[in-house]
Amino acid sequence: MALVVVSCHQEPVNPNSNLSLERFTGLKEQQYALNSHRVRESLEHILHEDRDSSRADFHVRRYYRQGGRLVWIDRYGTDSRADTLVNWLRRCLPTMGFSEKAFGLGQIESDLQRMRSLTFDASNTVNAVAARIEYGLSKAYLRFAMGQRFGFVDPKDLLNHLDVLSRDTLGRPTGYARLFDVDMQFPGKGYAGVALRKVAHDSLSEYLAECQPTDTLYKRFSRELAMASGARRDIILCNMERRRWRERECPQAGQLYVLVNVAAYHLWAVSPDTIVDMRVGCGALGTKTPLLTSHITHMDVNPEWIIPMSIVHKDIVRHAGDPSYFHRHGYYIAERKTGKRMDLSAVTQEMLKSGQYRVTQPGGAGNALGRIVFRFPNAFSVFLHDTSTRAFFTSDNRGVSHGCVRVEKPFELARFLLDTDDEWLLDKLRITMGLAPQTEQGMAYMESEDRPQHPQFMKRLNIRARVPLFITYYTLYPDLQSGQMKTYPDVYRYDKALLKALRWFRV
Repeated sequence: MALVVVSCHQEPVNPNSNLSLERFTGLKEQQYALNSHRVRESLEHILHEDRDSSRADFHVRRYYRQGGRLVWIDRYGTDSRADTLVNWLRRCLPTMGFSEKAFGLGQIESDLQRMRSLTFDASNTVNAVAARIEYGLSKAYLRFAMGQRFGFVDPKDLLNHLDVLSRDTLGRPTGYARLFDVDMQFPGKGYAGVALRKVAHDSLSEYLAECQPTDTLYKRFSRELAMASGARRDIILCNMERRRWRERECPQAGQLYVLVNVAAYHLWAVSPDTIVDMRVGCGALGTKTPLLTSHITHMDVNPEWIIPMSIVHKDIVRHAGDPSYFHRHGYYIAERKTGKRMDLSAVTQEMLKSGQYRVTQPGGAGNALGRIVFRFPNAFSVFLHDTSTRAFFTSDNRGVSHGCVRVEKPFELARFLLDTDDEWLLDKLRITMGLAPQTEQGMAYMESEDRPQHPQFMKRLNIRARVPLFITYYTLYPDLQSGQMKTYPDVYRYDKALLKALRWFRV
């Protein structure tokens, strides 16, 4: 039987709207006797046998196991809602690069044909077919609606189980690096019930339309997918999936924000009337920069660097008792509680490992953080900062840090964030950072004989309004200056992990 294919936003006509099982109530054969209890028994068997493990699959199984009502099947069989879903899938899956098989479309259509033509037999009784239709439609519906609304892959689950930090004696992972900490929308436990009630209330098509990503970049990816093949197609599929993830806060046109694309090793500072862009250095493959959303709140000028314990354990502990190493790097060691500086020759590895002592590099020229740090709340103790070693900015691979982001043009970023016309304030910042002043007042100050050798006009600069910061990872993204779509290498192998997670859905 041919189904009528219509627009995703139109209700299809049921070719068997006048055909119901009531017309066959006189038949005595068991295979024609539709019984809700037997449908439930067949459904329980399907639930028990189903081993599929997508997010939607867990939700649909929970719904039926908790006694959720039948949605697609009633005493009349099925109606046009089944055709609405089938037609949505037929139309939309090709634009997503997804397979009909991943949504069980072939089995659904075969069972609908069997139900509507009443071609049952001992192996395919009306109750068994009805149960398959009920479960198959619900599973396909939730996979599609939930995937388009929230993403087919959970980024927190995927990325935060990617890099193993520790293993037990049998080699099994016991700890992972946190790599993703973006505030996201996720389906709650009651999601399946809410979504399936849309079917029962005959608002299926409207709800499916609500679930579709609407942002312009997703639509641009979709258009490019139609013309792509091979490796290019895989790149587009990965970045389309990223656009499905419902972040609670996103870069907004016409607003002030800073965006770091780790895959591009690039930063864009965007306001309604200007864009400042620069190269950045990010975490190396073994010490990745975490993906996160936050707000830049203030800047510290000529900051001390209190070296994180992870770096102390990895790089510094082995040099305990060697004062020459600490002198070369300008480090000192102090008690955390009292701030008392320790005799470098008396410090042991056990003292450094204890966490009761901090290794610190004073601020100023030569400090690893450079002359300015841009602070924002986060769970990783990472930040944007200047650097005293700048040669890597000319390299293509700029994975050089322990997780922080090193910026190529720190003063330009600071000026963008301050958003001020006070040239003397900017000159004081230049002088404090060791840069040449630009105003007559600043130049006169530097020429005065009574100025300090290392002027320090400021230590901390608050930003008038907290500026949204997005540390993201896109291997395909438009250049914010030109609008031209650019491809970037998969430096952290996140695309590889995404493609593996999406393998059941892809064509």
